[in-house]
Amino acid sequence: MSAPLAAALCALLLAAGCATRPDSAPVVDRSPPSGISRSSAATTPSRVTPKPDDKDYYTVKRGDTLYSIALEHGADYREVADWNGLDDPTRIYVGQQLRVTEPPGRAGVQVGAVRSQSRIEARPLGGEPARTEAAAAAKPKPDTSAAPEPAARPSVAASDFIWPAKGKVIAGFAQPRSKGIDIDGKPGDPIVAAAGGRVTYTGSGIPGLGKLVVIKHENGFITVYAHNRDILVKEQQAVARGQKIAELGSTDSDRPKLHFQIRRGASPVDPMRYLPGS
Repeated sequence: MSAPLAAALCALLLAAGCATRPDSAPVVDRSPPSGISRSSAATTPSRVTPKPDDKDYYTVKRGDTLYSIALEHGADYREVADWNGLDDPTRIYVGQQLRVTEPPGRAGVQVGAVRSQSRIEARPLGGEPARTEAAAAAKPKPDTSAAPEPAARPSVAASDFIWPAKGKVIAGFAQPRSKGIDIDGKPGDPIVAAAGGRVTYTGSGIPGLGKLVVIKHENGFITVYAHNRDILVKEQQAVARGQKIAELGSTDSDRPKLHFQIRRGASPVDPMRYLPGS
């Protein structure tokens, strides 16, 4: 075969091979845009983590409930749910960071009830379900026709408190073990509001306190009435000093008694300093 013929044959074979070879994959430039380093381009922005000493936030621990967290920080559980965008007060988890103080610019905002399809059972994290159900009513529609402008409410002072039950004090205030006093009594004895205020919680969503009532008063005072047999008031209800709110019982207790607390915001104080004749 002559040299020119051989060269032509080789060229023909090479052209046929190139025509049948599959296309190569396209090359993609995966380098970050100009001015952005490769390490920063791979980083996804995340929510700012509060500092460990940030008193505006609380890290949920095993055994906590939203109700116990709110009480320990002097807040209404509805407020805490609203500040954190929670629709269901039972859906919190260990390690979750919750805002427990009012966000800036939110003063005066009226917080409604936490949304829920039905009554819910409070389940402490990492523990057994509470013995009874905690109330979480559906968010009511405002009735403007039956809501006149409230009159100015007097401030609660230390002298405004009365004894919530008639009985002997069988256990005193002893922080941190006991955040209130225990008052002896018989099942069914009346429990009354120690001062006028608004009921912020009724139920059994705080482990160790059984059926309880929490009332918020003026000047940052909060009173707690625990271990009741029956509760006679509802959340958001206004109550007067001396009004019967519950009946003494032994729920989550080894004997019939009233466990009574007075709190100044988030801090428990000795009720004996505020009750008359003590």
